[in-house]
Amino acid sequence: MSEDARFEDGEQKPLNVGAFDTSDLEVVSSLIQDSILPTSEIKWLANSYKLALLINRFRWEDKRSAMSQRRGPERVQSLLMISNIRAISSSGFSPKQKDKILSILSIAFDGEEGGTGNVLIVLSGNGGIRVEVDALDINLRDVTMPYNAPSGLSPEHAID
Repeated sequence: MSEDARFEDGEQKPLNVGAFDTSDLEVVSSLIQDSILPTSEIKWLANSYKLALLINRFRWEDKRSAMSQRRGPERVQSLLMISNIRAISSSGFSPKQKDKILSILSIAFDGEEGGTGNVLIVLSGNGGIRVEVDALDINLRDVTMPYNAPSGLSPEHAID
């Protein structure tokens, strides 16, 4: 007698997701919440009109499994690529501060579906990155194997 496959039996694979509308972007935002990166890992690729951020992403999708298996939470290095860029600006930090560590709270889009607008990356400490785009086109791809979170802790947020 055979049994149905269970989700838990599936092989874990690196994330590779895209966002082309605001509902896709909500998923990406939830996956990159509490990611950290030094400013030195933000690269403007002028010839291809792209912005690349190499982030250390907290693996929210693995948190429940880590807790049930009594193991520490994990992070993974991921590439967040924003395409179709017209302009970039930042606040709350200087890109010249190469060793400054940034923490991503969320990412959103303020334009119309299928049209121009701004991708808004909200950072802790009242910082942010605004990326003016011709159309929403974002990719999030894991580029390393997961590793134990150095702190051994999951991010926590106080609710007011």
